[in-house]
Amino acid sequence: MTVPSSITPSTALLRVRGLTKHFPVRSGWLQRVTGAVRAVDDVSFDIARGETLALVGESGCGKTTTGRTLLRLVEPTRGTVHYDGTDVTALSGEALRRMRRHLQIVFQDPFGSLNPRLTVGEAIREGLIVHQLAEGAAADRRVTQLLDEVGLRAEHATRYPHEFSGGQRQRIGIARALAVEPGFIVCDEPVSALDVSVQAQVVNLLQDLQRDRGLSYLFIAHDLAVVAHMADRVAVMYLGRIVELAPRRALFATPLMPYTQALLSAVPVPEPGGARRRIILAGDPPSPANPPSGCVFHPRCQHPARDSQCSSMVPVLEEKAPGHIVACHKVAPRLPTSPTPP
Repeated sequence: MTVPSSITPSTALLRVRGLTKHFPVRSGWLQRVTGAVRAVDDVSFDIARGETLALVGESGCGKTTTGRTLLRLVEPTRGTVHYDGTDVTALSGEALRRMRRHLQIVFQDPFGSLNPRLTVGEAIREGLIVHQLAEGAAADRRVTQLLDEVGLRAEHATRYPHEFSGGQRQRIGIARALAVEPGFIVCDEPVSALDVSVQAQVVNLLQDLQRDRGLSYLFIAHDLAVVAHMADRVAVMYLGRIVELAPRRALFATPLMPYTQALLSAVPVPEPGGARRRIILAGDPPSPANPPSGCVFHPRCQHPARDSQCSSMVPVLEEKAPGHIVACHKVAPRLPTSPTPP
């Protein structure tokens, strides 16, 4: 799969091409490989400097695996990831370790991602020492500065993760990611485990840090209300594939892919008494170990023009409107529009 050149950011910091991750399925006494779970299947996108690309979709569609694979926390089956012109997938050993300084992640579970045996200060200082950025008193000053930057106090450095609330632990995770001064961060559902009031604080913190540091984010989420507030562009994922990618305003105002239309129809309307027509998809998502032929969404698609082409031919991502690409045989190109923000 390729991304149309007309909508790729000219200042792309991260370029992902054909990223694929298949997990082998083994069976029998000899544990022979009898199949594969196609968690991520031929995914491509670009992220510009200072941009937030949101990756959304149902649980199990491959969002988290995509984020971890492009960081090589999970080794890709194939595909390339270029960061600032360097092919991350070709690196190994010391070169890969140096590259990890520039590519960081904030995990979904703010407690499980922190070592309970380390104090907050030790957890943040660890990256500084590994990458030889600071040590001794200089490292202590840097830890204090980072804690202040994420809204915590200097005395918190001597405490352990269990002494903090979920929102505070996520701030610690953000400080740990920032310690090595990265240019790109994967935010893997960073607010899904937090209360709504705390979610807003963490989202605002991430936006402030992005503005001050020029960070680029891959923001993985299932809460479309948070995505509407956070993202510059949105990629919609289904069964390991990206099926729609567009600027946030265009996607929320005029979703073109039937799956995206169904996702957005489930977002609650904030106005009292307001309602929108809910699109109920038939059946369950297919197994990534046995995906359907043709368009992966065709067994559940309700497009009135759906036909045998949908079940026999894999649709490619094509530009159907300015800056708006969709993988669907039946979505016709549209004239430029002026969508309103969500």
